[in-house]
Amino acid sequence: MHARFQTLPDPLPSDPMPLAATWFRQASDEQVQRNPNAMSLATTGDGGRPSVRIVLCKEIVADPGYLVFYTNYRSRKGRELEQHPWAAVVFLWDTLGRQLRVEGPVVHALASESDDYFASRSWRSRLAAITSEQSATVASRRQLVERFRETAERFGTPDPMTAPEDDAEPGLRLPRPAHWGGYRLWASVVELWCEGEHRLHDRGRWTRAIATGGDGRFQAEPWRHERLQP
Repeated sequence: MHARFQTLPDPLPSDPMPLAATWFRQASDEQVQRNPNAMSLATTGDGGRPSVRIVLCKEIVADPGYLVFYTNYRSRKGRELEQHPWAAVVFLWDTLGRQLRVEGPVVHALASESDDYFASRSWRSRLAAITSEQSATVASRRQLVERFRETAERFGTPDPMTAPEDDAEPGLRLPRPAHWGGYRLWASVVELWCEGEHRLHDRGRWTRAIATGGDGRFQAEPWRHERLQP
């Protein structure tokens, strides 16, 4: 059990990412909610208009400091990240009275990392990623299911809608489509928030300047931090 109200360390740590990774791991280990790795991802579209949706964070890499998530590169968020490669995310672990916010530049993950993660997914999930033209329109649910089954037939898997639910691997290669893969969101701004008694919440914000170093990496200056009023 956790105390209802907690506070951040005092003084604040010089680097927020180890604590952010600890919070993420604790929420996952204790399954504080159905999807403890769910985060709201905000991107910028045409005309500077924001859009937001829930995605699943697969990892927080404390050193050197980035988050990893996967999606269809041709989806709305993928297209917006291509045009404006900067994003903001927020996690809310309500049971723990904690919130984590991260902002920063976004780049594709290494192809090898995307390949490995795609291969770890269930065969039905891989089929769905191959089938779906994410964010594109479809005439009906029935048509989408028919396309799903057509993909299964093309790759020689069992019917994904009627096969036993044990998710046994059919033993066939289901390659990652080139338009599907991972992103790294490099942390340039981090806020850690703890729920406080009488709504006197505890907030810390960290910022650092980062510049691209090539190959999906960034060169970062030291973190600066400050405590914020609720």
